[in-house]
Amino acid sequence: MRILDRYILSRFLYNFISSFVILMFIFIFQTIWLFIDDFAGKGLDIVIIGKFFFYMMPSLTEKVLPLTVLLASILTFGTFAENYEFAAMKASGISLQRSMLSLIIFMVLLGGVTFYFANNVIPASEQKIYNMRRNIAKVKPAAAIEKGVFSDFEGMSIKVDDKYGEKDRFLKNVIIHQKTETNVNSTVIKAKDGELISSEDSEIIQLVLKDGHYYRDVETKDNEEKRKYPFAKSNFEIYRMNIEVPEMEQDLEEESVSNREKMKNVSRLLKDMDSIEEDNKRIVTAFSKNIVIRMGAFAPIQKVDSALAQKIKERTRDTTSILTNTNASKPDSIEDKHIEFGNVVDLFEDWRKIQLLDNAKNSVTNLLTSIEGKKIEMDKRYEIHRRHIFSLHDKYALALSCIILFFVGAPLGAIIRKGGIGLPMVVAILLFLVYYFLGVFAENYSYKGNIHPIIGAWLSSMIMLPLGIYLTQRATADRGMMSFGSGFDRLKRFFMRRNKKNTSL
Repeated sequence: MRILDRYILSRFLYNFISSFVILMFIFIFQTIWLFIDDFAGKGLDIVIIGKFFFYMMPSLTEKVLPLTVLLASILTFGTFAENYEFAAMKASGISLQRSMLSLIIFMVLLGGVTFYFANNVIPASEQKIYNMRRNIAKVKPAAAIEKGVFSDFEGMSIKVDDKYGEKDRFLKNVIIHQKTETNVNSTVIKAKDGELISSEDSEIIQLVLKDGHYYRDVETKDNEEKRKYPFAKSNFEIYRMNIEVPEMEQDLEEESVSNREKMKNVSRLLKDMDSIEEDNKRIVTAFSKNIVIRMGAFAPIQKVDSALAQKIKERTRDTTSILTNTNASKPDSIEDKHIEFGNVVDLFEDWRKIQLLDNAKNSVTNLLTSIEGKKIEMDKRYEIHRRHIFSLHDKYALALSCIILFFVGAPLGAIIRKGGIGLPMVVAILLFLVYYFLGVFAENYSYKGNIHPIIGAWLSSMIMLPLGIYLTQRATADRGMMSFGSGFDRLKRFFMRRNKKNTSL
């Protein structure tokens, strides 16, 4: 049995390593295709580009490793079944589970290594990528500016005719469009020459423009002034602009945007999850108290001094008795009338009513605006918290998915009884696409709060687990994927009985 275990393990390792290398090259080339626009024509050294893709390899392992396990298991057990090696094992009294024992132990070890990799190596590689892109922005800020087209550069659009000099720091014929918070182009700056000054020790990039013109639309609330289209215009010899180092992380592909949580290991995620949750509760509590105070609702009732209350009560009683005696001595006095008001506003005069209603309307509008702004802010904060939860459970799910996909691929290879690159490759890719897209959809839904992040992290594995159990049972019983034969036999017997009845009649 040791010889057989070594033979099965060696065949699996051969398929596993070869599949992993081939798939890694395929995903690296796909990454090159995605990032070709970010690196082409920006004067970056081949060493820097090589380091970037080297640091990207651990992140690509999250996609490559599950597909490798699935493909290697289908190839290995499909070849065994096609060459009747499984038939020889069963004839010798060796079951499918016993033949998979050495690979099961290997997959458990691989799951542990995968978790260590996801918990330590991938966060470090993500940190390396982030720091490297920030250093590129500091040392070569012109890399974010392309010649001849408008490029987005920290809240403004900039276009240059040419870049030259050391690190392309000198610019020629610069046009800058600055936009307001409402995305309106309000400022235009033109200059014949420009220079980008930066250093690794500073978070500020200085853009020095020379010999240019400045134009800005003047915003005003007066309608009469708006019709005149006021503006400000000036000429300058030197104009300096201080720009913060752009977040190069935002230039990554969409699935990696805001991936700070991927730079953290399990202990850091647990710590930050608790702190983020506490901060969210504190902000919501403080904001709700502020809203209640602004509304004037639920005002606390102040305790009144008992001695002072007794004095006021006695004075009120004396005043009431005096007024009663006075009214009794005047029979022609006007009788008291009880005036009923349907609304508190009716107590005031008309001009005062208008003021009260306008103030109330403005207060409610301001409250709704504050609540809407705070809602947007809290949605972002809660999304960060959900991202941390998802990233934490995704590390465990990735390790377990390798074991689950092995129990999907191994019995499937024994069932289809095909080795080689043809049918096993097609089946493995189809299953992996189902697994991968389920994970992508679950990740996006969990980030937006449509499903719980824990469910989103485990959804792909939870769907593949029953499939693995079903295929293992079918392969153990030496059955196909689906037994259509029994259904066809029932239909055949049914029609034969009908034919016999018709013949007898």
